[in-house]
Amino acid sequence: MLFAFVLLDKPGTADLRMRVRPEHKAYLAQRQDHIAFAGPLTHDDGQTMLGSLLVMDFESRDAAHAWLANEPFYKAGLYGSVAVHAFNNLWPQKAGFPAA
Repeated sequence: MLFAFVLLDKPGTADLRMRVRPEHKAYLAQRQDHIAFAGPLTHDDGQTMLGSLLVMDFESRDAAHAWLANEPFYKAGLYGSVAVHAFNNLWPQKAGFPAA
């Protein structure tokens, strides 16, 4: 089942995000075959990061939350807001994605 993670950074944590980012990317790479899409949420400038959006496949909600509990940004206290929702991808992805 797909789960969408909407994770918003606490204000003033840009330095923390950059310090922990290599660990975060390595942790994501461990589940790369289960990632539908992932990336930073940004301000309208397209550069300034303000959170993360991940859609990943897990066998259960409990498994999704267990994965999140060990996610480096989460463990470092980066996120001020965390939401995890079951997600059904019902629309063929066309815009913003490379051709398959």
